[in-house]
Amino acid sequence: MEYKALRKNASAPQVAAKVLEALRDLPVAALSDNMHRNIGTSGLHPYHRPGKQSMAGTAVTARSRGGDNLTYLRALEFCRPGDVLVVDAGGDLNNAVVGGILSFYAAQIGLSGVVLDGAIRDVAEIRERDFPVYARGVTHRGPYKDGPGEINVPISVGGMVVNPGDIVVGDQDGLLAIPTDGVEQLIEKARAVLVAEEKTMAAMREGRWDRSFIDVLEARCNN
Repeated sequence: MEYKALRKNASAPQVAAKVLEALRDLPVAALSDNMHRNIGTSGLHPYHRPGKQSMAGTAVTARSRGGDNLTYLRALEFCRPGDVLVVDAGGDLNNAVVGGILSFYAAQIGLSGVVLDGAIRDVAEIRERDFPVYARGVTHRGPYKDGPGEINVPISVGGMVVNPGDIVVGDQDGLLAIPTDGVEQLIEKARAVLVAEEKTMAAMREGRWDRSFIDVLEARCNN
């Protein structure tokens, strides 16, 4: 740990590649349905070109002053191929922390994505790329580079707590931070959700969808 402009901690161990590969084949909604539907970000948006797979990687976390990217620049050195850099910039939208160049560099060094509770710029450029970039908003005004900041500490982005080493999964619907404990069981449950959904859609196509559950739902209402 080092104090001055930045407080720095070592990155957590990376999650097994086979776990991340399995998560990339699952939509966030199927995972969320098995996490009580009350976990995940609110107010962060994807700005990249939609892809067929979800983003999934080990979280390297950072906390920075709003509109300042000194912490982001240094945190890139703590990231390994496959990681997701998650930055708590306090939701500030006055100055962009990341733009086209720094998101491009993150992709070049093999990150799985960047999540920023703050502002970005160069959105037209970012939208043309497959590299996942999530942020709270957009401004043309560039960043300061003064600090202070922290690397690999617990943070909150979009109302979601992220610890170093958590698994961060994202698609066009939003983002989840998943602890490593029990992730294999979560994957199996999410796969079961997809199987059940396909059966429902097959019943709809064939005109045999049983809608009696609506009667049960309506009957339990108090009003």
